[in-house]
Amino acid sequence: MAKTYFAHAYEKGIDSMPRKTSVVAALVRDRYVADAVVILEHTPRRAARAVLKAVESANANLLNNSKVSIDPKTIRIARIFVTSGTRMRRYKPASRGRALPYEKVSSNIFVEVAGEEKVKKAAPAEAEAKAKAEKEKK
Repeated sequence: MAKTYFAHAYEKGIDSMPRKTSVVAALVRDRYVADAVVILEHTPRRAARAVLKAVESANANLLNNSKVSIDPKTIRIARIFVTSGTRMRRYKPASRGRALPYEKVSSNIFVEVAGEEKVKKAAPAEAEAKAKAEKEKK
C-alpha cells in the first residue's frame, strides 16, 4: 500500500473579500489538482486566479519538496479554506469637509494537498530466478 504525503501553501494579502474568495475555494474543495486547475481557469471570478496560484504552489511543494517520488495523478486537495487578512483603514472625502471611513479587506488562502507515493513495479518472478542462478554460479 502506498504512503500518503502532504504539503501546503499560503497565499496572504489577497485583495478580495474573504466571503467572495471562499465561494471560489468551495468549487475545488476535495477535488484532484488536475481537475481543480481546469475549473479555476474557467471560473470568471477575480478570486479564481489567487486560488489557482495557491493550489499550484501547494502542488509544486509536494512534488519538489518530498523525499520520495509522488504520483501526480493521485494529488488531491485535502484542505482549503479562506480567512480574513489584514484590514487597511481608509477615508473617503465627503461633502462639507467630512471624511467617511471604510476598510480595505484582504484574504488569506490556505491549501493542503495530499499525494501518494509512486508504487515501484515488482520484477517478474523469472527475472528474479535468473538473477539468483547467476549469483550462485559466481
